[in-house]
Amino acid sequence: MFGKNLFDEMTSKLGETIANSPAKDMEKNVKAMLGSAFNKMDLVTREEFDIQQQVLIKTRTKLIELESRLARLEAAQAPAEAEAAAPAEAAEDKTAG
Repeated sequence: MFGKNLFDEMTSKLGETIANSPAKDMEKNVKAMLGSAFNKMDLVTREEFDIQQQVLIKTRTKLIELESRLARLEAAQAPAEAEAAAPAEAAEDKTAG
């Protein structure tokens, strides 16, 4: 119990000393410089990245659905085109023959 109180008190005193020391100011300055450098690099936040990732997933899903739908429509149209082409070919054969 005494050891825990002593440890807590030392930790508290050490934290106060660091908070009041030039190291704290240096930490603030380094953070400010890094923040400025990151802003110049046009970096995105994790939140923005995650949002864009979700948009991309939705877009890919929609693209797959549309490609599938297009393939079904083309498949349905192909037999109709083949039937329309068959009478025309038959007519050409009769005139050629």
